[in-house]
Amino acid sequence: MAEKLDATDWSILVELQREGRVALTELGRRVNLSTSAVTERVRRLEATGVVSGYQATVDLAKAGVAVFAVVRLKYAGHQHQPLHHLLDERLEIFECLRITGDDCYLLKVGAASMGHLEAIVNELSQFGSTSTSVVYRQTLPFRGPQRPPSEEHPLRRPTKRSSGDAD
Repeated sequence: MAEKLDATDWSILVELQREGRVALTELGRRVNLSTSAVTERVRRLEATGVVSGYQATVDLAKAGVAVFAVVRLKYAGHQHQPLHHLLDERLEIFECLRITGDDCYLLKVGAASMGHLEAIVNELSQFGSTSTSVVYRQTLPFRGPQRPPSEEHPLRRPTKRSSGDAD
C-alpha cells in the first residue's frame, strides 16, 4: 500500500530532490519544521521506502560519455534472465524500463563513441529487434514528483501571466 503523504512530506521530497545532501537543519528551515521534526519525517520516508536512496547528478559529457542514446528492444523470447545478466555486466546501460506496446524494453545507453554505441546495440540485438535514437540534448532532466498526481488536478506549474493578459 502506498504511503499517505501530507503537504509537508511533499515539501521535504521536493527539497531532497533538489539537493539530496542538504543539512537537516537547513531542510527544516526550508519547510518550516524543527530539526528534530524534519529528521523524524525524513527517517520515516526512508524507512517506508518513499525515499529509496540519494545519488549524484552526473554531467555525461564532462564524464566522457560522448554519445547518449535511447534503445527500444522488442524482446523475442520469454526467458528474460539473459538480458538481466547483460544489464548487470554492461555499465554503459544506465537505465532499463520494461514497457507496454510493441517494444518490451526502453534502455538509456551511454557510449564513448558511435562505434562503441554500435557494439552495445549489436549485443542487445541478440535478444530481439532494436531501434535506437541518439539524444541531441536532455531538454528536461529526470525529476521526481513535486506533488501527488491527480486526475482532477494535472501536475502543471501555474502559468505566468504577462502584463498584457486580461484578468
